[in-house]
This record gives sequence, structure tokens and C-alpha cells, in this order.
Amino acid sequence: MVDRFIAVVLEDLKSKALKLPTLPEVATKVRQAVEDENTSTAQVARMIAMDVALSARLIQVANSALYRGRTYIDSVQLAVTRLGNKTVRDLVTSLIMQQIFQAKTPRLRKRLQTLWLHGTNVAAISGMLARRYTSLSADEALLAGLLHDIGALPLLVRVEDFPELANDEQAIDQVIENMHTSIGKLILETWQFPAELIAVAAEHEDLGRYSATVDYVDVVMVANLLSYAGTGHRHAQVDWGGVPAFGKIGITPEESLALLEETKTDLADLKKLLGG
Repeated sequence: MVDRFIAVVLEDLKSKALKLPTLPEVATKVRQAVEDENTSTAQVARMIAMDVALSARLIQVANSALYRGRTYIDSVQLAVTRLGNKTVRDLVTSLIMQQIFQAKTPRLRKRLQTLWLHGTNVAAISGMLARRYTSLSADEALLAGLLHDIGALPLLVRVEDFPELANDEQAIDQVIENMHTSIGKLILETWQFPAELIAVAAEHEDLGRYSATVDYVDVVMVANLLSYAGTGHRHAQVDWGGVPAFGKIGITPEESLALLEETKTDLADLKKLLGG
């Protein structure tokens, strides 16, 4: 059954029939605006202010431990001014992303909720690792962590068309393990995301991967492993000492586990802001 489902999905991909998630409109508009160097912070703020719920969450993030300044921020304009257009671009995308994890059936809703919560956990850890140990953008690391398993979303939706497979959790996990990275790569390419984020979706499961300098794949890979610490997941059974990404970031597996404990309050707050 798994092989037949994979064959169907491959045929869907070939014929472009697989329904891929679309990026929410406000995220698309903000990302396009920021790409234009002539766009001012005031213009970006006005775009965001049209969405009241998004505005409130962005202000919360601007006042969170990750970005907090000396003064409390109470407007979108001040939030954008403090954070800058590029940071806001990535944060808006992260904050709005939960909209695409919607389902019509209770079973699918539960699975997508589990996928989303895992994403928020990896996102929070990724942002923290990037800020503390690298010169990479913490905001882009956060977004990369949130989207690393985006390829699982259309697979979970498609499984609903296969009743004989839909209740077999082990088989579904096998399908996702086999296909989510290639489909995630396709989704982010379709959304015209930067190459460094596309690489995260495509390569975060390649634990033996090595590149010359630390990058977002390394950060998300380590964050993903840490998210499974203390569980029965296959990633918790791997010898993390043999994963090059830890050394590239500059932290040992033991130090990373201690860091999780040390920062658990800040991580929990950030996950909550993301809707986790």
C-alpha cells in the first residue's frame, strides 16, 4: 500500500496534480515589498496594520525576550522600526504560516496540529541556536525551523484519499520519511523562497551532511534532533556525536541539552507566540 501511494504521489508530481499549499497573501505582499529597496518601514507597517491579529502578534514578538529593547513597543510602526524590514519579512511569514495548516476532518486536523507544534518547537530552538552561536539571522533560522517539514503537509492531505492507508500511522510515517524533503523543496521553490531556506527543506534529514561553513541547514538539523530528545523517535537514537552540524555550530550534544534546559522558559514563550 505504501509503495502504491508513493507511486500515485510521484505521478501527481509529474502531472502537477499534487495540491501544494499556497503562501498567505499578506506574507507574499510583505515579502515582495521588502525585496524593493525603495520600500520604507512606514509602507511595510501600513501593510501589516491592515491585519489586526497579525499586528498584535508582531508587537508581542517585538517585546519578547528575543527582541526586547529598553522601551515597550505599542504600535506596528515602532515594531517595524525596531526590527527592520528584513526581520519583519521573516517574522510575518512565520506568524501567518499557521493559516495553511487547516483541515476539514478531525483526523487530518489532529495530524496537522502535531506537525505545526513540532515546527514551532524546532523554530524556537533554531532561532535560539542561530542567535547564540552563529552570525546567521535568528529570524531566518526561526522561519527555516518552522518550515523544515512543510513537505509533509500535502502528503497528509493526500493520504485522506486513501482510506486503507489513512489509519495506519506507521505507514504514513514511512511515506513522510521517504518524500517530505523533496516535496518541501518543491513548495519553497514554488514560493520563490531564498536558496538557503530551500536547502533546509531538502537537506535537514541528511545527518552526515558537511559544508564549508555553518548554515541554516546545520542549525535546523541540530534543532530538529534536540526536539526529539528523550523520546523514542529514531532521531533520539542516533549518535549525535557523529553529526557534523554540532561541531560546525560550535556546541556539543551534551552542551546543547543543557542549553535546552537553561532556555526552556524563553523557548516556551516563543513557541506560544508562534501559535504552538
